[in-house]
Amino acid sequence: MVIRRNHYDAAFEAYLRAQKIPYVAVDEKRRALAKDASIKSLDFIVYGSEGPNLLIDVKGRTEITPHQNQSRRWENWATLEDIQGLQRWQDLFGNGFVSSFVFAYQLPENSISNSLEKLFEFRGSLYAFYLVKIDEYRLKMKPRSESWQTVFLHQQDFHEMRKPVDAVIQA
Repeated sequence: MVIRRNHYDAAFEAYLRAQKIPYVAVDEKRRALAKDASIKSLDFIVYGSEGPNLLIDVKGRTEITPHQNQSRRWENWATLEDIQGLQRWQDLFGNGFVSSFVFAYQLPENSISNSLEKLFEFRGSLYAFYLVKIDEYRLKMKPRSESWQTVFLHQQDFHEMRKPVDAVIQA
């Protein structure tokens, strides 16, 4: 178990352990080298009993609670470096491995999502985990900030693409 200072990563790792899902935690302190360039580290290599093995980058995000007549919004942005790194890892690992984001949401106690989502309790907080495959994300991503080199998915696209982690990863 890698010591994780990021509570989203720590919560996801605790989820994997609780579900007895085989995984390797990647030490993020050093970037990996591949040929002539460094690659942004991923967070976990998860071995699935069914389906492909997963190369995962955990993205801790917030659920934006709605105001009056608005629907809730799920933050799902990533950097272009995140996208490129996951694509490189997928290419390096080859067949049988799929790069994916796991969007980890720490939900407030009064969130309406608490009654709608399958949640995982970690250190007194509730988390929801959603997986989006990098190949699908790339097809629908939109620029968010040029200066920060970030992209995102429109809410409808995200809602259609995301899969609860427990529906994808099983021990």
